[in-house]
Amino acid sequence: MNIAIIGNGNIGSGLAGALGKTDHKVTLLGKGDDLAAVAAAEIVILATPYGTVNELVGTVDFTGKTVIDVSNPVNADFSGLQVGHATSAAEEIAAALPGASVVKAFNTIFAQHYATGLQIDGRPLQTFVASDDAVARERVKKLATEIGLVTVDAGPLKNARYLEPLGFLNIQFGYVLGQGTGIAPQWLAAA
Repeated sequence: MNIAIIGNGNIGSGLAGALGKTDHKVTLLGKGDDLAAVAAAEIVILATPYGTVNELVGTVDFTGKTVIDVSNPVNADFSGLQVGHATSAAEEIAAALPGASVVKAFNTIFAQHYATGLQIDGRPLQTFVASDDAVARERVKKLATEIGLVTVDAGPLKNARYLEPLGFLNIQFGYVLGQGTGIAPQWLAAA
């Protein structure tokens, strides 16, 4: 499968490194790069700050593509979320890209985990996957499993309203409350 990652910061580069170990063709695109590679991609990962998608609308055709939103719509000063509870970054992106199947995933994983095998003390990390398109949700769950993550089906895209605050809480624990980036949320269930 062809995967284009828009955003070559820590998260985009981390995902590119993890996905580069699979059989998929991965193209990492940074600011100013020619976005023509998106045309051949079946999956496009938006590893950009929330709001950047508005710059892409009209310049890239996302019709028919699975678009993975990894953003957490935090304020510039990290004091809260820009959107939440009545909508989410993922839902806003879906509205801006009506021809795409938007999936929320990977937003609760610090970039540093991509370089360390996506595990803490030998236990694989989880990613929560939400989308209104069941086929796209399954495709992203399979992709996440291929890079070593355990997936949690988070249902419809509106559940991103809860996943993004979880990502924000993780940021608060890691950076504001001093726990560092070696942490990740887990959803545990009895066997």
